[in-house]
Amino acid sequence: MQKALIYFALGTAVSFLINYFFLSSQNLGLDIYYAFAFGSAWGIAYYLDTPDITLPQKMGLSFVAMGILVLIGTLIFELKLAIPSILKFSTVFVAYYLFASFRGSKSLRK
Repeated sequence: MQKALIYFALGTAVSFLINYFFLSSQNLGLDIYYAFAFGSAWGIAYYLDTPDITLPQKMGLSFVAMGILVLIGTLIFELKLAIPSILKFSTVFVAYYLFASFRGSKSLRK
C-alpha cells in the first residue's frame, strides 16, 4: 500500500508539473484535477497488480475509480471538463498493464 501511495504522489506531481509548465490550461484547479487523475491511475494500477485480484475485479475497481473521477470533476467543474480525466486514467491504467505484460512475471511489482 505504501508503494501505491508513492506511485500516486509521484504520478500526480510529475503530471502537474508537465501540465502546468508545458501545457498550461490557464486553470490551476483543472491542472491539479488532471494530475490527480493521472496519479491515481498509477497508484491504483500498482495496488491492483497482484495475483490475488482477478482481472474482472481489476476492471471493476478501475471503472469505479473512473466513475468517482467523473463525479468529482462534474461537481467541481462540468462534465465536458471531467471526461478528459477518465481518458487520462484509462490510458495510464492500460499502459501500466501493457508494460507488465512484457515481463515474465506479468507484474511490475517484482
